[in-house]
Amino acid sequence: MLMKQSLKRGEKILFGIFGIFLLVAIIGYIAMETIRLRSDKPLYTITTHYDFTAEGERGSVLFRKSGCTDCHRAMRNGTNMGLDLDGIGSSKTREWLLAFLRDPEKNYPTRTVDHGMAPKQAAYVADMPLADLQTIVVFLSELTADRGSPAAERPPEGPSPFIDDMLKTWAPKDWKNKYRDIRTEDKTPEGNKSE
Repeated sequence: MLMKQSLKRGEKILFGIFGIFLLVAIIGYIAMETIRLRSDKPLYTITTHYDFTAEGERGSVLFRKSGCTDCHRAMRNGTNMGLDLDGIGSSKTREWLLAFLRDPEKNYPTRTVDHGMAPKQAAYVADMPLADLQTIVVFLSELTADRGSPAAERPPEGPSPFIDDMLKTWAPKDWKNKYRDIRTEDKTPEGNKSE
């Protein structure tokens, strides 16, 4: 017969602290969900958009039917196993997207996890008909993001207290002599998006 051993004082304190943290987390979650459900405004600003052309809509259907949402998230649907594609049209050109889908290992700076040659899970994408890939590319290029959103390549226009504080803290004093401040530029010319 096993003898029950009582908890030591330190163990009781640790379990008590853990219990308090758990209780605060549960209460905070309930409060946040209550506020979110009763509010007319979204909790977070939506910074990605999709206004599709007819070909973009066909690409959206093909994207889902081809099983791309098994790994990717687009239009706030799918999984988070792979790259979230919302906003990708703001940072990648159609040419780059098509080149990547046709030959991922050649057009991506590092080895890809699922795209590329068999036996990779998404190897079938490179073998899809060119017309289907082009339709999917139109869909992806129409997933855009507001400037300054996490999915956009460019920061918000004008001054940003956060960015300015980071520059004061971490950037060398003469950084403006060596680099350009893209926050003050009007637009990125079409086709010159970063890769």
